[in-house]
Amino acid sequence: MIDSSSAARLENADFGWITTVRHDGQPQSSYVWFHFNGDDVFVISEPTSGKIRNITGNNRVSFHLDGDGTLGDGVVTIDGLAALSAGLDDPQRLAQYLAKYERRIRENLESTPEKYVDSFSTAINIRLVTLRAW
Repeated sequence: MIDSSSAARLENADFGWITTVRHDGQPQSSYVWFHFNGDDVFVISEPTSGKIRNITGNNRVSFHLDGDGTLGDGVVTIDGLAALSAGLDDPQRLAQYLAKYERRIRENLESTPEKYVDSFSTAINIRLVTLRAW
C-alpha cells in the first residue's frame, strides 16, 4: 500500500530514476519521464536502449524520486518488477503519459507526441514490490 504523501510525490514529480541491472551485474541508472496511476509506474523508451536490454535479461528494477528539496525529505524508492510491451498496447496509459509531457515534447524537443512515440515505442510497466519513503 502506498501512503498518501508518496502517492502525491509520484503523481506530481516530472522526473524519476530507473535502475536496471546489466548482464554483468552492474546496476545502471537512467533519468526518465514517467506516469504513475496509483498502482504502477509507466515509462516509455527507445527499444534499443540499455534499460530495455537489461530488463529483458532481469526484470527486477528500482525506481526512485529525488528528495523534495527540504533536507533530504520526500525521497521515494520503489523496488519492482518490470514488464515490457509495445507503447501502443495500452493507448489510455500512453495518452496519460503524453498529456503529462506534451508541452516538453513540443517546446524542449521541438517535436510532436506522434514523432516522440515513433522513437520511444517500448513501454515499461513497473509493478511495486516494496516501497521506502522518507
